[in-house]
Amino acid sequence: MAASTTHTELPPRPRSSTAALVLATLAVGFTLWATQGLVLPILLAMFFALVGNPIIRGLQRLYVPRFIGALAVLCGGIAITVLLGSQLVEPVGDWMREVPREMRSVAPKLQRMIKPVQEANKAAENIARAAGGENTTKPVQVVKTEANDPYKVLMTTPRLAASVLAVVLLTFFFMVYGANLQKKALALLPGRQQQKLTVEILQSIEREISRYVLTITVINFVVGLVFAGALMLLDVPMPEALMWGTMAALLNFAPYVGPLIGIIVMLLMGFVSFDEPLQSLLPAGIYLLLHTLEGQIITPIVLGKRMAISPLMLILALMVSGWLWGIIGLLLAVPLLVCVKLVLERIEGLDGWARLLE
Repeated sequence: MAASTTHTELPPRPRSSTAALVLATLAVGFTLWATQGLVLPILLAMFFALVGNPIIRGLQRLYVPRFIGALAVLCGGIAITVLLGSQLVEPVGDWMREVPREMRSVAPKLQRMIKPVQEANKAAENIARAAGGENTTKPVQVVKTEANDPYKVLMTTPRLAASVLAVVLLTFFFMVYGANLQKKALALLPGRQQQKLTVEILQSIEREISRYVLTITVINFVVGLVFAGALMLLDVPMPEALMWGTMAALLNFAPYVGPLIGIIVMLLMGFVSFDEPLQSLLPAGIYLLLHTLEGQIITPIVLGKRMAISPLMLILALMVSGWLWGIIGLLLAVPLLVCVKLVLERIEGLDGWARLLE
């Protein structure tokens, strides 16, 4: 007589409604926007710690303690930032003061270039006026003026200094104590096998993300350095060339949006700095050539296809993070998206979402 087996069917898991998911997404988005003063220093500190972790691991192989290695990496990064900032203060200040005057000199060049378009617009207006009758009434323009508030500056400066100090301290603590904190948090999981597997997954993710972030940072640094050298060959002064090279390196963290802003800025810079029309286009042309070589050849070869992200997902991530956190969100959008992709690849059942991002 065959033994009969009974299977107990588990009740189906309740699914959230679409309205609840939409409300939860909006609530999370509003929370991230409202708490950006708290969230952004933490995200920046994690980003800088990921950049420094591969260097610290290399120092540990040379028997340098992690605490000393993290302190050396942090002090080296601060020293480079201060040195670069001291070189950029003067050219940035000069450009901020001279932009209104220089833009007046650019206006005749631009007028000569857009004169045919203006004539076509004027002809179209004349035709429309003749068709609709003469109407010389002009709309009233209201000009709003904003008074400078000295107390606003006094309140903003200490807050900015506190945010910078928080980023520095959090970066140091993430580099020194991040691994121990991770292990202690994983010790709360039930089952030794589950703990071991989770530790291996998280360590692998952390290594890959650190390698990716450090690689992208080095590539962008080289792009900025090469661009500054190319501008110096065009007889641009070294401090000013370093300023534009730094801008190119930072904008390169934001695909599509950053290079587009860079090309526009380089067009204006070319018209301000050079008199010949062809020479005025050279800075923007060099910038576009460097970005094309980096984006289409160098980065895919160095990182491979595994780190590739769909252009549509990149644009959506840039829009969301830029809306939430401004320019800092644009710089952090791609590293955050790569982090999400690597995490989804390692979690069983969510690898399909990772393929969706490719």
